[in-house]
Amino acid sequence: MDICTQRATRRTRRRRGLRKTLRGTPSRPRLVVYRSPRHIYVQVIDDLAGRTLASASSLDIEGTTTGGNVTAASLVGKTVAERAVKAGVAQVVFDRGGYLYHGRVKALADAARAGGLQF
Repeated sequence: MDICTQRATRRTRRRRGLRKTLRGTPSRPRLVVYRSPRHIYVQVIDDLAGRTLASASSLDIEGTTTGGNVTAASLVGKTVAERAVKAGVAQVVFDRGGYLYHGRVKALADAARAGGLQF
């Protein structure tokens, strides 16, 4: 098994473990992070209703050529926080999607906290 397959398998196992315990409710929706090599995507999801309340990605942000860096991730975090607060969401449950809490994921979470979300 090559290293890329091993990494994907480990991430899938971590994500399944997280999803067993994390649930998004109307009072505390789930803030989901997906990180690709070029971009980063975030959604605020109410799992009970099956609805996305707010979303943002590095593709939406003006002035960023790539989402594969910490600066773009912090801009996405600030943007999703603004959109979530506008939608009436103050508290969320952070779902890092099996990614380690480091680098772009940490920068996104810090910016979302600074933008007004509590988790």
